Amino acid sequence: MLGSVPRELPQKIGFIIVPGFSMIALIPAIETLRLANRLSGRELYRWLLFSMDGGPVRGSNGFELNTDGDLDKASELSTVAICAGVDVHKVNDKALLSWLRRMDRKGADIGALCTGSYILARAGLLDGYNCTIHWEQLAGFAEDFPDIEVTTELFEIDRQRFTCAGGTAGIDLMLNVVAMQHGHELAAQVADQFMHERIRDQHDHQRISLPARLGVRHPKLLSVIELMEKHLEEPLSRAQLARKAGLSTRQLERLFRKYLFRSPARYYLELRLNKARLLLLQTNMSVIDVALACGFVSASHFSKCYRDFFGRTPRKERGLPAHPTPGEPLDEDGAPPGIAAAG
Repeated sequence: MLGSVPRELPQKIGFIIVPGFSMIALIPAIETLRLANRLSGRELYRWLLFSMDGGPVRGSNGFELNTDGDLDKASELSTVAICAGVDVHKVNDKALLSWLRRMDRKGADIGALCTGSYILARAGLLDGYNCTIHWEQLAGFAEDFPDIEVTTELFEIDRQRFTCAGGTAGIDLMLNVVAMQHGHELAAQVADQFMHERIRDQHDHQRISLPARLGVRHPKLLSVIELMEKHLEEPLSRAQLARKAGLSTRQLERLFRKYLFRSPARYYLELRLNKARLLLLQTNMSVIDVALACGFVSASHFSKCYRDFFGRTPRKERGLPAHPTPGEPLDEDGAPPGIAAAG
């Protein structure tokens, strides 16, 4: 298991990068290992980069990284991690999935940085394991893989699987590994080099707190927003929100207009539309399924609300034709005509 004391040094870790991978997820994880080597005065870790064909890979920021070889050259390693990016739902390479399954049969520790969890899930390697993924991908991942236990943790180490939310969370994952394998003192020295004020554990939140995000500290207003965020698929009525927060509907309206400059209904709608956009961009869900997952019962009404807010229809968001195939009994977004929406 990653985090156990290695049998021999240096411990070799292979990072598999796919097109569009997130550089900010990969580099901090590797730099943590580099600094552990430097500060310990020993080669505790050795890292290698691999791609599916052994060639260079372009990241989401446009930079290319050369690799040490293809997947066959990574097959002798006992620890490998997939690093992906925002378009991970488009990565469905059968050779990569088969290779991962072979590595699993050999007993390798297999992990993921950022959105790489999607690829492990497609390979069937997260069934029965706790895993995490970047908060922006959580909704889409849960929709695509409803039977997998995905958490909001910063990282997860569960037996032969390790997953990380991406961004600077790679630092904390590897700092915890260094601490478990070579002592907390070394991990603290590495964190100091990063000017990382503390080593976060897996239970730290991925996102900054709701008050910090909104610049609002009114407890009842925040409790209503938390309720909204938890009930996007089946929206609560204004009266239900007010009652649960111990407010009258008039007080609820006043709070939203005073602090957020919009009505509760408008704020709720924006939350649902922003979730819908993430699902459209990060999953292969149909437009009608996205609409239902965000509390709309009509694809046509969803399309109108989406267009009014974002300036384009859901189909255009995906770069799809604006109209379905002639002769199909579908509305403009490729879904059966619906009834009046719960908007």
